[in-house]
Amino acid sequence: MYFDIKGKENTDKALEIAFSEAKARGVGHIVIASTWGGTAEKAAALAKNYPGIKVVIVTHNTGFKTPGVQEFNAEIRAKLEGEGVAVLSGTMPTRTIGRAIKDKTGFSQEDICCASWRMFGEGTKVCIEIAGMACDAGLVPPEDIIVVAGSGSGSDTVILMNARSSHEIFSVKIREILAKPRDW
Repeated sequence: MYFDIKGKENTDKALEIAFSEAKARGVGHIVIASTWGGTAEKAAALAKNYPGIKVVIVTHNTGFKTPGVQEFNAEIRAKLEGEGVAVLSGTMPTRTIGRAIKDKTGFSQEDICCASWRMFGEGTKVCIEIAGMACDAGLVPPEDIIVVAGSGSGSDTVILMNARSSHEIFSVKIREILAKPRDW
């Protein structure tokens, strides 16, 4: 599926594609990016129609924009976790010491990876990062999973990929891009 524009207008369709493809392909895990919780709530509601598929929500790390502040809504997090949905707030593999170096010098090796992945869209970059984070945390196994992310607000990218921990990021296999915006 190619969306004509990027953004949150595609969230419902992207999630529908993710869940229906997971069911059709026998994929047991879906990893979904959500900054504030809106996409996470939609995914959790949809997941109720797909028993046997484990949903993992990945948020920004605490302090991503403001020191000490977690952007993801605490009430939504508690509700989702109460429903059995895993919510992970961790550091992106491309936002570690290299980011501190970039902030001081204007460049880091992580920039090369991010720029390369962004050639396929911002959502593709985020999918690769959050799959690694979920694998690092032991929330998904190193096998084929479906990953959902966006190019800003909401979701517009869906990828079937073989996940790996972040230290094995170059062993990731992107099997199929199931949805993405043409104009990201």
